[in-house]
Amino acid sequence: MKALFVTGTDTAVGKTVVTGCLAKYLSDKGYSVITQKWIQTGCNSNFSSDIKLHLKIMERNIDNIKGYVSYISPYVFESVCSPHLASKIENKRIDINKIIKSLETLSHRFDFIIVEGAGGALVPYNKRRLVIDIVKDLDLPVLVVIDNKLGAINHTLLTIEALTARKLKILGLVFNNRRCKDKLILENNPRIIKSFTKQRIFGILPKMATYPKLYEKFIPIGERIFRQLLRYGKLD
Repeated sequence: MKALFVTGTDTAVGKTVVTGCLAKYLSDKGYSVITQKWIQTGCNSNFSSDIKLHLKIMERNIDNIKGYVSYISPYVFESVCSPHLASKIENKRIDINKIIKSLETLSHRFDFIIVEGAGGALVPYNKRRLVIDIVKDLDLPVLVVIDNKLGAINHTLLTIEALTARKLKILGLVFNNRRCKDKLILENNPRIIKSFTKQRIFGILPKMATYPKLYEKFIPIGERIFRQLLRYGKLD
């Protein structure tokens, strides 16, 4: 399966922005790319708000994905909570087979799929299973997005341990400087996390005023991710 799963060290860490930027980068390289959000919560429409942002960053709109909406966003919930709880509140069971079928359908029509996870790495979608278990079933490599701030070391080490324990393939890490202003912390976090995890760091995304300017800063990060995807055999 030519796809990548994007997770984070917590909710609201920048997964959506990184997913959108990577999708634009690969599209600019000539690949037909589509993004996917298996489970979206906290959304007051039947179309994923995160997918809307992906499209905005990619400089596209919903017309570009007509016919694929139900596959791109298999489950959308209005409740602002974890998928398992949203599913219970809205009495809508999350079926793993529907998610897998949606991914397989898109894989026949696009060169590459970037799946954005919900929240952090260990998010449940029912009483027994986590979203990351689906990633394991599908053997997808994982890109970890880190909110570069005080606490990032602990959050990242826990995330890496959880992924490693499940024998998931970690593609690498992207740090997002979205809110912390302490230069010492911003510079030290990647170094100490690298020393403990030995994971590949693709780069550090600075805070920018607009998405086009942010994407310009993302380009070298996108190139490093692209090269690693080639090594993994996920792109031709």
